[in-house]
Amino acid sequence: MLRYGSGARPADSDGRRPSIYDGAMEFELSDDQLALRDAARGLLDDLADHDAVRAHVASGQPFDASLWAGMAEQGWLGVALPEGQGGLGLGWVEAVVLVEELGRHAAPVPFLPSLLALSMVALADDPRPAWLADLASGERIGCAAWSHGPSAVTARRGADGWELSGRAGPVEAAAVADIAVVATPTGVFAVDLAAVGRPRQEPAMDLTRCLSWLDLDGAPAIRLGGEELVDALLDLAAVGTSASLLGGCDRVLEMSVQYAKDRVQFGQPIGSFQAIKHRSADMVVDVEGMRSTTWYAAWALAADDGDRSIAASTAKTWCSDAAKRVMASALQIHGGIGFTWEHDLHLFLKRSQFERVSYGDASYHRERLSGRLRARLDSGAGLF
Repeated sequence: MLRYGSGARPADSDGRRPSIYDGAMEFELSDDQLALRDAARGLLDDLADHDAVRAHVASGQPFDASLWAGMAEQGWLGVALPEGQGGLGLGWVEAVVLVEELGRHAAPVPFLPSLLALSMVALADDPRPAWLADLASGERIGCAAWSHGPSAVTARRGADGWELSGRAGPVEAAAVADIAVVATPTGVFAVDLAAVGRPRQEPAMDLTRCLSWLDLDGAPAIRLGGEELVDALLDLAAVGTSASLLGGCDRVLEMSVQYAKDRVQFGQPIGSFQAIKHRSADMVVDVEGMRSTTWYAAWALAADDGDRSIAASTAKTWCSDAAKRVMASALQIHGGIGFTWEHDLHLFLKRSQFERVSYGDASYHRERLSGRLRARLDSGAGLF
């Protein structure tokens, strides 16, 4: 997926791994990854096209069960899980390929939340084989909650084990999940929602997602790992959310360009007007920046690169900011039709509004990024 342009070195003489700052990178998917993308797009074109998504929205169901079954049948949930644990044995580059396609289709399934829960269970100090198998097969659904700051969920060890208290959310898929993975400031914990009770689904602007507040009042929990696992969850979630934003914005760009070709004003397509050209060009720059940062971050996760947290926060910062600009430009190009219920643009706009703030907004990840870069400087490693 990641290669170097002419004259660039694969690594420095001291063995330093590739860096996003080296300035000579080119991104492309391998033949196998392209085949995976095409297969995923084919499935989603069949099961999550305009009519299917609209039918789901009208149904009021929390997620599209037929699409979930189709994904599970093809093993999507286990894409990043080693074969020895019942997965496909691929990695997070391939997972990002799938999440990007789901974003392009505004697919109403809790794929990323369940994938994050599965990843945390797989990395746990005390992994649970039954949970791994059920989550990887899609028989069980997982969700992931990340909380920080003064209102963060807290964990304490009680007489019968760990207990969690506090409120997290909004959490995608909590109302239908069997297992909730909850990140606290001190560690990552798992709560068996099937045993303690699931929260109710809350009304939301994004009708392609099932959102809930996860209220925990002394809920029994299993400790999966400490602060390192908290960082791992945030890295994976930031990259996954960035991929979904990329997919949605790429589709919105396509929709906007096509509309600019079709819509005629003053006897000519509006795409011939300079203002529309400038808007479209700015959208292309933003989307390609999203692609570069997201794909690099996915590679950093798959390679277990030392700068993976820097790459993840860079991607989430850029994608959160860029998505706002892309959606605003799309609304300007579409004009009044873009605000209507009949047009699909509002589905992508509402999805992006949730994703921009999920697992930390751009401001949070700028602070995280500055902290990681400061740590590099303090260690004497330098920035580049």
